[in-house]
This record gives sequence, structure tokens and C-alpha cells, in this order.
Amino acid sequence: MKRACVVGWPVEHSRSPLIHGYWLAKYGIDGSYGKVAVPPDQAGTFLRSLPAQGLVGCNVTLPHKEIAFAVADEKRPAAAAVGAANTLWLEGGRLVADNTDGYGFIHNLRATIPGVDVAGAVVVVLGAGGAARAVVHALLAHGVAEVRIVNRTQPRAETLAQHFGSKVKAYAWQERTMCASGAGLLVNTTTLGMSGAPPLDLDVAALNPGSIVADIVYVPLVTPLLAAARARNLATVDGLGMLLHQAVPGFEKWFGVRPEVTQELRALLERDIAGR
Repeated sequence: MKRACVVGWPVEHSRSPLIHGYWLAKYGIDGSYGKVAVPPDQAGTFLRSLPAQGLVGCNVTLPHKEIAFAVADEKRPAAAAVGAANTLWLEGGRLVADNTDGYGFIHNLRATIPGVDVAGAVVVVLGAGGAARAVVHALLAHGVAEVRIVNRTQPRAETLAQHFGSKVKAYAWQERTMCASGAGLLVNTTTLGMSGAPPLDLDVAALNPGSIVADIVYVPLVTPLLAAARARNLATVDGLGMLLHQAVPGFEKWFGVRPEVTQELRALLERDIAGR
């Protein structure tokens, strides 16, 4: 039996076992996927000892993503671009690290809005943390013309912009509505709008009628930002699909089957979210 897990501190909130457990059952695979709570001071040791733990790999959640990147023998380009890893697997005895958040974002965008093409688009990304880095890396790889980073702490936005080069520019938080003007895609990677957090204060009227608004928050499924965008008949993309699609590459590496993100799986997660 092949075994994988999600590692974090805390880790009880993770929905990864629900996703991977669904796929294991669907494809009839003799495998398991669980949760392992690992204190920060033990994370490096645990991740280096995956073979000794009988694990073929793992997902990594907060606060261990940077440690996972650091201890890996091989870093895939997306992980190197972000400086953090959320997916680890063993390959020829070597520990390989990847970051699949950008992959999940792009595939969710395409699944939600068939035929969408971000090449040549101007994009506004709210936030400058790890998720923002993953999204920016993926957008640049798909040919966007410009990325405007807007963050509550402007120096972090400037650091991110410098990391990615001339197509990425940093702006102050109070410039967010101005930045939205002329953008084809707006992406919220902050926690604003999440259950228990303040809403995101942004006037979506600044966006063009054909613009797309995406939010990586998935609790609630319809954030205040998405509700405001829908009220103006703008296309919207919620964060749940990103969670589902980012899980695909890891499952394939661990269990040898490329899984499909289905409406049935999404409905399973929606029920879980509603029940908590």
C-alpha cells in the first residue's frame, strides 16, 4: 500500500484527505492519505525521513512550506520561483519539491471559464504572500502583459515585483481601485473576505465589463468581492476549484494515476464547507 499525507501545524483543518480519499476510492487504488501534525522545530527532520515513515510523499501546509523547499534535494521551477513547496515526492531516492498553487489557479480559471486566455492581459493581484507569488509565476508563464501587485504593506509588494522583473509593478494599497481600471483579471490572494476576516473594500465598478474577478478564498464560497462582481455581471472564479486542481499533480506522483476534478468531488467539498 502506498501512503501519503498532509503535514502542517496545525493540520486538523485540512481538506486534502477528503480530496485524495475520494480519488483513492474512485480509482480503486490500494493507498491511504492522512494528516500528520508536525511542530515547526521537527518539520525538517520529519520531511527528510519520509521513506523511513513509509510515505511516498506529502502535501505541506502552513507553516512548513519554506522548510519543505529548503530540505528538498531537487526543486521544480514553480517551487524555486515561489521559494516554498506544497508538494513533495520521492524520485530515485531523492526528495523532489514542487509548488502546485499556480497550476491549480490556472486550471481552475480555465475550467470555470472555458476558452479563457490570459495572454496579453493586464492583471491586478491583491496580496504579496506565498499564494500571490505562485499566481504571479503562473500568469507570467502564460504570457500576461503586466501584473500590478497591490499589498497592504507596500515594501512586500516591491520585493515581489523586483523578484519577477519588469512586467510586475508594485502599488500602494490605497491605489487598488485605480489599478483595477483597465485590468482584464483581478485576483484576491489576501485573507480579506474569508469567514471571520474583514471584507475586501474595492470598487469593482472600476473594472471593464469583460473583466474576470477571482478570489482564492473558498470559505465562504462566495466572498463579498465575488458577490459584488456578480452583481455587476462580471465573470467570477472562486477559490475552491484552485484547492481541487492543485491536488492533481501530487496524487499522480504518489499513486500513478492522473485524477479528474469532477462536479461530484466539488459537491463533496461544498457539503463539507457548509457543515463546518
